[in-house]
Amino acid sequence: MCGIKLLFLSAIGVLFTLGLDQVTAIEVSTPSEVTAVNGTDVKLKCSFKSTQPVSENLVAVNWMFRPLGQTSSQPKEISVFYYQQKSYPPTDGMFKDHVTWSGNVMKNDASITLLDVQFTFNGTYRCQVQNPPDVHGYTGEISLQVVQSVKLSELGILAAAVGGAILLVLVILAIFLCVRYCRAKHEDMGIELDKNNWKQPGVL
Repeated sequence: MCGIKLLFLSAIGVLFTLGLDQVTAIEVSTPSEVTAVNGTDVKLKCSFKSTQPVSENLVAVNWMFRPLGQTSSQPKEISVFYYQQKSYPPTDGMFKDHVTWSGNVMKNDASITLLDVQFTFNGTYRCQVQNPPDVHGYTGEISLQVVQSVKLSELGILAAAVGGAILLVLVILAIFLCVRYCRAKHEDMGIELDKNNWKQPGVL
């Protein structure tokens, strides 16, 4: 009988622990995909929700990078950026001088900005936030695609077409008004010349 009670209490303890872990799990949100043009800067947005009061002294942000073609099962990741009270950008490697802090932990913002992105930056970026005792939870992942140039969307093409049509109409209207003005001025000059050349009858 004692064994059954012990097993029952243990089960309750496990359920309580699991429930506590779910309550204290931190939530991290990021866009799933981001596109950037080679040589430009791009902001990697990351926000979080914590069940605990946010503290500047306790919140830790860790960004990791997994190169394109490498799966999550492969353990090797590259450290991109670390923040706790202040920024700790990488001092060597491919991201040296290419990352800056863009977040504000007091506003639940853990974003960073990649500077002068290169094609080697293609891959998956993982944002992990801890706010003890909120240290568990899902990390946010962003798939970054670095491209040579921006592809015009259908909306952009439509906007360019509409803008071009409006510009053409304005040019035609300006030409029409200019021609009309020139004709009116020419007619006024003709009338003035006729007045100057007019002679009264009988006057030599």
